[in-house]
Amino acid sequence: MTNAVTKEPDVRWPAEWEPQEAVWLSWPHRRDLWQGGLDELQRIYGLVAASIAPHAQVRVNAAEALHPVIRQVLQEAGVEEEHFRLFNHPANDVWCRDHGPVFVQDVSDGSLMLADWQFNAWGGKFAPWDLDDGIPSLIGSSLGLPVRSSRMILEGGAIEGNGDGLLVTTEAVLLNPNRNPDWSRAEIEAELRRMLGVHTIFWLGSGIEGDDTDGHIDDMVRFVARDAAVSIVEPDSSSPHYRALAENNERLQDLRCLDGSRVEIVPLPMPDPLRMEDWRLEQLPASYANFLIVNDAVVVPVFNQPRNDDRALGILRECFSGKQVVGLDARKLVLEGGAIHCITQQQPKPRKEVP
Repeated sequence: MTNAVTKEPDVRWPAEWEPQEAVWLSWPHRRDLWQGGLDELQRIYGLVAASIAPHAQVRVNAAEALHPVIRQVLQEAGVEEEHFRLFNHPANDVWCRDHGPVFVQDVSDGSLMLADWQFNAWGGKFAPWDLDDGIPSLIGSSLGLPVRSSRMILEGGAIEGNGDGLLVTTEAVLLNPNRNPDWSRAEIEAELRRMLGVHTIFWLGSGIEGDDTDGHIDDMVRFVARDAAVSIVEPDSSSPHYRALAENNERLQDLRCLDGSRVEIVPLPMPDPLRMEDWRLEQLPASYANFLIVNDAVVVPVFNQPRNDDRALGILRECFSGKQVVGLDARKLVLEGGAIHCITQQQPKPRKEVP
């Protein structure tokens, strides 16, 4: 008798605007980061949680010893007890988009499972990362959800999908030898298809200046509908962002949905440069594209630049006409290299299949 081979279930990766059950955060706790401003950063996390809580439950990864402080910060921010859950999931750092799981749906019944990639802190840049790498399996165990694992190193901020089989990413990250030096482009594409159920992988080049990740897509191009995306533009030819963004926007003219229809590209401006004296990043990677869609709201990073902030919020309000679009000051977050999307990871609702 031969043993039957169990076929992996077919999956799909829901778009971010599809119904969500929760949004995950990994709580900041290291005083060696953030220029000594940990208390202020935790207050900002409370504001982020408060902006999410009316629309989806906030779920927090953190060592149990941190829970009393987290509960106090959330309550002071106005987040009611029933709108958040704390999990004993110790983490090294805060970037849940990158070390957290990517939630996918089983095509056969709409149930959830977790895509668990390997994580090496953006090419081994920021040790330690052992706890971060374990977050997806902890979440899967806590929720009682199946986990599909991959040998491939990947961060969630490196991929952007439209929920209909189209994925956009960058060569600067996924083909970088600091992630998967022995993987070919074809092997990486095959693994993305296996893990996420996508059909088409569309490649852009490099990322914006100051991005520790080597060029994550969620700072540049974000789908706002199945057939529409915003893309960061930089008209100033003297800007360090100019060349990479111009090349990417030229490539985007060839972006098509699976049915062959053109994806509408909506230009989204950059904020004025954010710089810090005596800091490891000469220019901070501030971008209005690093927003989070959470059910009927969109939480957008803003940078205390009223004219630029208002312009970006106005464009996004036109893109999301049925949603509440709110700005949240993200200057403290980009100090360490990310913003709203980088610190969050959405958990979609299971899709209910009609027999």
